[in-house]
Amino acid sequence: MSVKHFIQITKPGIIFGNVLSVAGGFFLASKGHVDFALFLAVVIGTSLVVASGCVFNNCIDRDIDHKMERTKNRVMVQGGMSLTLALVYATLLGVAGFSLLYVQANPLSAFCALIGFIVYVGFYSLWLKRKSVHGTLVGSLSGAMPPVIGYCAVSNSFDLAAVTLLVMFSLWQMPHSFAIAIFRFKDYSAANIPVLPVARGVLAAKKQIVLYVLAFLLATLMLTLGGYAGLGYLAVAAAMGLYWLYMAWGGYKAEDDSKWARKVFGFSILTVTALSVMMGVDSQTAADVLMTYAR
Repeated sequence: MSVKHFIQITKPGIIFGNVLSVAGGFFLASKGHVDFALFLAVVIGTSLVVASGCVFNNCIDRDIDHKMERTKNRVMVQGGMSLTLALVYATLLGVAGFSLLYVQANPLSAFCALIGFIVYVGFYSLWLKRKSVHGTLVGSLSGAMPPVIGYCAVSNSFDLAAVTLLVMFSLWQMPHSFAIAIFRFKDYSAANIPVLPVARGVLAAKKQIVLYVLAFLLATLMLTLGGYAGLGYLAVAAAMGLYWLYMAWGGYKAEDDSKWARKVFGFSILTVTALSVMMGVDSQTAADVLMTYAR
């Protein structure tokens, strides 16, 4: 066992992706007036909570991870860490993360993190992932919490912007996850995980991807229409969303479903990154947006 094992089991790639969305929500609420000490606390606190959830997930999935090509080399599968140590490690990470958010930010941001954690570890990992085709939908709520945490840490209010972020990122999770399930179809089949492409077929997943991308596109526009982001954000959101929709629609004519799904997945990362950046760069007050429209 090494330090590398302690890092790998937290899934650093997932943590990094969540940090981007936390920053987007944080800077959206900050509107140019950034408290960097608070920002650092929120980023570290959320990262610790996400890391905790990922370690618990590794513990829970150790019996099926060895069946999947992409997970067969994980720490728990290879015996690089004992179950007891992993559970203690996960618990300490979670306690540290929740405490940091509660003390340095506010109870609301800590509560949002707790909800996301419970959904991911309890409802998704322990239950629905193996039992229901709707596991992805429920799990999407946990993936949507980081930007809400960032926003609420600053605003200390669960307002329309927070709801919009929750809806946006939940909707984004669906085509993103379905695309993974398509190009990792053999893995999910081998582990008997009832994701949509495996349970109901790739064509059904393609239809759902198109519908969710369309819904995501409409949801992203609400940040500007609600008076929380500017026209620059609106332009980027519309352009990225429309192109992602175009790519999703192309699935009906795709000759290689795996290759197409990888492209949809890759562009989903670019889309959420671009929107997270633009939320911070082009945040405005409702009054600012109304004045812009009036000119």
